[in-house]
Amino acid sequence: MVDLNLIKELREETAVSVSDCKEALEEAKGDKERAKEILKKKGLDLAGKKSSRETCQGVVASYIHPNKKVGVLLELLCETDFVAKSEDFQSLSHEICLQIAAMGREETDLLEQPWVKDVSKTVGDLVKEYIAKLGENITIKRFERYEI
Repeated sequence: MVDLNLIKELREETAVSVSDCKEALEEAKGDKERAKEILKKKGLDLAGKKSSRETCQGVVASYIHPNKKVGVLLELLCETDFVAKSEDFQSLSHEICLQIAAMGREETDLLEQPWVKDVSKTVGDLVKEYIAKLGENITIKRFERYEI
C-alpha cells in the first residue's frame, strides 16, 4: 500500500493522474524519484502512440523580446479546441516562443535543441511531456523568427 501523501506529492509535481501516480509508486516500491522516471517513460510511450493523431486545432502565439529587436510567431497545433484554450497549452506555446527567440540564426531542428530553461532535456522532450499531460497529440506546424 502506497502512502496517500506520497501519491499527492507525486501528482502535484508531475500533473499526472492519481491512478498513474499510484501505479508508478507501487512499481517503484515507494521511491518517488524512481516513480517519476517510470511516469516519464510511460509519458514518452504515450506520446509515441498519439503521434499519428490529427492536429487541426491550436493557437498562433507571439513573443516580442523586451529590446523590441527579436520577435516570434508560432503555429502550435493540438487535437481539440478545449486543449488549445487550456492554460497548460498556452504555457507550452509561450515556452516554445521563448526557445525560438533564444535560438539565434542557427539552422537546427527545433525539437532536437536543448531547452533553454533545462538543458538536460530537448524541446522535443518538453513537447512529449505536454502530450502526456494533456492527452493529445501536439505539433509545431511552423514558426518564424524576426530579428533586427
